[in-house]
Amino acid sequence: MKEIFPGVFKDGKILYTINLTPGTRIYGEKLIKKDAEFREWAAQRSKLAAAIMKGLKTLPVKHAASVLYLGASTGTTVSHISDIAGKEGAVYAVEFSERVFRNLLDLAKQRRNIVPLLADARKPDEYPWVEKCDVLYCDIAQPDQTEIAMRNFDGFVEEGYLLLVVKSQSIDVVKEPKKVYEEEKKKLEESGFDVLELIDLEPYEEKHAMIVAKK
Repeated sequence: MKEIFPGVFKDGKILYTINLTPGTRIYGEKLIKKDAEFREWAAQRSKLAAAIMKGLKTLPVKHAASVLYLGASTGTTVSHISDIAGKEGAVYAVEFSERVFRNLLDLAKQRRNIVPLLADARKPDEYPWVEKCDVLYCDIAQPDQTEIAMRNFDGFVEEGYLLLVVKSQSIDVVKEPKKVYEEEKKKLEESGFDVLELIDLEPYEEKHAMIVAKK
């Protein structure tokens, strides 16, 4: 098993993170015990894992990092970011759907570094409380997802990294996905971001891309 980023390991074609809560599974993933307990990180279940499998070069999520995560859902990717950030880090997990938020609450009971927030990412001024963060991770299905990400970034990161999942079908169902990705990239650049990477997530995620940017 090889460490490819701090806290992220690869064995053949499978990714792993070190389990922050040994003995517990989050979504039925495989656990492997060696010198520590490793959790399999399925690229088919996580767009961040898919980006890593597609050759991501920049992973700003590190030990003790604070991350604002928009579109946390049930917490699959959140849990692996929680593993990487460790007990000294924090993951502010924003989710709008009350139905899936229950799963996020259960996850936060196991992992003290996750702060679940039932909130609308379009209204960051209404968040109960979020400290300044190092990284913004945005995975929301909205036509103005890039604008929402930038608004949250300006409020809670200011200087740091943005990991933006671009869902082309949410923005324009007719336009070619690659054209959509380039248009969203241009929006970031025109707003002062330095775009470091743009990664098409197929075959793991159809019509999705990951943009890594810094400001």
